[in-house]
Amino acid sequence: MNAKSIIGAACAALAITTAIPAAAHDPGDVVTPHFERAIPNIPGKTLTALIVDYPPGGASIPHRHADSSFIFAYVLSGEIESKVNDGPTQIYRAGESWHEPPASNHLVSRNVSKTKPARLLAVFVADSDEKELTTPIK
Repeated sequence: MNAKSIIGAACAALAITTAIPAAAHDPGDVVTPHFERAIPNIPGKTLTALIVDYPPGGASIPHRHADSSFIFAYVLSGEIESKVNDGPTQIYRAGESWHEPPASNHLVSRNVSKTKPARLLAVFVADSDEKELTTPIK
């Protein structure tokens, strides 16, 4: 199965997944748990996939990722502006991706468009006993 097929399957599965608001997001943003599974050949690690839906003009509040979490982010639709740690602020379009090292501060994460929604797939590899994958920066 190629990457495009995997992304298509992830989007199709959204119809049967319950959406929940995320603590590090504005009330209008929705984070949908999509997949979570312990990694059998890496004891103590779990892979978690989430879909983040940003409404037009929607943004996450600045947040910190868990100390053990490595993140792969892939823009499914729209354009998302992101700034991680002291890296540059960048705009990623549908089909583009980036990664975030463990314990990252995600200072900017927002939908660039004021008129169209945007959607992001976030895949975390983290310690299985992590309680929170993201926490707001105070």
